[in-house]
Amino acid sequence: MKLNYKIIFHFLGLLLLFNGGFMLLSALVSLIYKDGVTLQIFLAGIATLIVGVIAMLFTRDHKKEINKREGYIVVTFGWIVMSLTGTLPYVFTESVPSFTNAFFETISGYTTTGASILNDIEAVPKGVLFWRSMTHWIGGMGIIVLAIAILPLLGIGGMQLFAAEAPGPSADKLHPRITDTAKRLWLIYFGYTAAETLLLKVAGMSFFDAINHALCTLSTGGFSTKNASVAYWNGDPVIQYIIILFMFLAGTNFVLSYFAFKGKVQKIIHDEEFKLYFKFIAIFTIIAAVIIYFQADVSKSSIAHPMVWGEGESAFRHALFQVLSVITTTGFVTADYTLWTPFLVVFFFGLMFLGGSAGSTSGGVKVVRHLILIKNSFLEFKRTLHPNAIVPVRYNKKAINRFIVFNVLAFFILYMLSFIIGALVFSMFGIEFKGAIGLAASTLGNVGPALGDFGPVNNYAALPPLAQWWASFLMLIGRLELFTVLILFTPFFWRNR
Repeated sequence: MKLNYKIIFHFLGLLLLFNGGFMLLSALVSLIYKDGVTLQIFLAGIATLIVGVIAMLFTRDHKKEINKREGYIVVTFGWIVMSLTGTLPYVFTESVPSFTNAFFETISGYTTTGASILNDIEAVPKGVLFWRSMTHWIGGMGIIVLAIAILPLLGIGGMQLFAAEAPGPSADKLHPRITDTAKRLWLIYFGYTAAETLLLKVAGMSFFDAINHALCTLSTGGFSTKNASVAYWNGDPVIQYIIILFMFLAGTNFVLSYFAFKGKVQKIIHDEEFKLYFKFIAIFTIIAAVIIYFQADVSKSSIAHPMVWGEGESAFRHALFQVLSVITTTGFVTADYTLWTPFLVVFFFGLMFLGGSAGSTSGGVKVVRHLILIKNSFLEFKRTLHPNAIVPVRYNKKAINRFIVFNVLAFFILYMLSFIIGALVFSMFGIEFKGAIGLAASTLGNVGPALGDFGPVNNYAALPPLAQWWASFLMLIGRLELFTVLILFTPFFWRNR
């Protein structure tokens, strides 16, 4: 079957319309704050809209049918095209020194990695900072999920796109029609963002800081408007606890949030992934808090007022914040955890491979995959003793199709291979061991902060240009869960069948 190139370009044009529209919103923010770059951001938005309109006009007569192959192409190239045009506000305003830097910052935004090359964030115009946060928010739930919410207008079904975009081994459907699912997901996403903005404003943040941090929390991105990230508010624990709450929600399957609003609490309580996600956070927080309290000096790794409510509360808050930030791949920091103890450095490095829940905005491997891997590994002992017995892996009391187990095993192997190759390539660019493995784990898992020279209180400005392009590739394949992008490199994908 030949590829329907017209529908691919039609979708890319549609995505550019969204991108251009959000740029114009950023131009409005720039105008409100009079930061002097309104015209440049406005022109970036207009240029993006024009390209989008041209792409849609030239593909009006496309066949209104999309298959899986075209879905993968639209998702992968959609992210690339969005990232390429997303550089325009940085380039036009000259806020970022080079195109390579601008592309890195943009794809770091869309993939919700939160790795930045900016040395002085607070000197960047507010309109550009808002656009930077907006790239997180757009990418968080998925550009494609946003697009398929309006597919009925085009008369096209979007299940193929949702399957390629949805984070996790399977896409839970809230409603039989995929477009209605997308609308419900975005409604929850928008509602949480508005709620966090309001709470942060009430807690003492400026409205601009509040909305930016809400955009970056719900997307589990991690871009901040302050050079010190959330450590800037170490003197106000309430602000940090609000961000903790919404990082937890953002790392939870959004389908469970939908069930919560529908009053179906039992579905949440009995969900195995949610229970393990909660246990991981609780156990790892206790471990980190105890070590911080007895061995680490938080005052040396953080800025002003680290112990507003006492030493015990400070240890617990920093531990909970950093554990959640790394597990959910948000990447906000309240302290430089690489200065705590050697154990905690390795501890947080290990958490980079965990990830939040499937169906959340988090990156990483995802808790459900770890759960299936653990269950399958234990069942191998039983299968060894009883080779003729049929012992299926069960999830939420239902037997899982063995092909899903194979998919999870393949994903984990591919993920670890990508990490090893990623670290090797970084080392080829002259980056020392700790920095190379930290960069590979952080970019592939969309975490943000790494180790060594690229740790929590540093940035990626020192990364060589070629290494930035490699990091961008790792961020992309990590955000789109490996298979979606890597399948395009296989020869059989492009064969007409």
